[in-house]
Amino acid sequence: MENSTVKLERQDGIAIVTLDRPEALNALSLKVFNDLEAAFLELARDPSLRAVILTGAGKAFVAGADIKEMADFGPIQARAFARRGQSVMRLIESFPHPVIAAVNGFALGGGCELAMACDFRIASENAKAGQPEVNLGVTPGFGGTQRLARLVGRSLAKYLLFTGEILSAERALQIGLFDEVVAPEQVLPRCLEIAQTIASKGPVAVSYCKHAVNIGVEATLAQGQDFEAELFAQTFATGDQKEGMAAFILKRPATFKGI
Repeated sequence: MENSTVKLERQDGIAIVTLDRPEALNALSLKVFNDLEAAFLELARDPSLRAVILTGAGKAFVAGADIKEMADFGPIQARAFARRGQSVMRLIESFPHPVIAAVNGFALGGGCELAMACDFRIASENAKAGQPEVNLGVTPGFGGTQRLARLVGRSLAKYLLFTGEILSAERALQIGLFDEVVAPEQVLPRCLEIAQTIASKGPVAVSYCKHAVNIGVEATLAQGQDFEAELFAQTFATGDQKEGMAAFILKRPATFKGI
């Protein structure tokens, strides 16, 4: 991806998407959103893909949105920028394969929102997270008020949004914003280890699990169960189901093909 703010690497069914704007702490600009969208759309066309790791170059995951770009916005421009960011976050959240956030440093404002759009978050011990937009006189615009409440609960989300408090990695782990905290040099290896485990499973089933959770948390329990039963049924039309169950019966490793 020439002249891109996003670097894309692939190995054995796993893609590493790196926000590559370290001089700006990977701040989210319109170009970054466009490049990030292009990377995920390209990956969506890869039949061998099984999992994605999203990280940032340098000492930040993403330190926030690009304040220099936003400073002179009026309401119409601000709304368009928020909608653009939200569409990219939704693309990542609804991406058919798991997306793991490798939070290697600051994940503030838009960076926290981006991490929350991923399926789970593995963070460095020196990572920081939060939604400090109120310090700039604005609100989160890329889904932060919505996803944060769903992850940590309504009252704690309000506290963090109202105060703009920046959390340590350990505190973010305690409240469920981060899922695991490791030494700085272990963030990417740990994410690769998890991605490799995911890649060894039935890819259709993994994709359906992600879809079922995403749909179910916005539905009633009965509606979610109906959707789950339908996806369960659909797996029995796949070669992966035949292979997985045959391998179990024969006590051999399964070889899944994603079909």
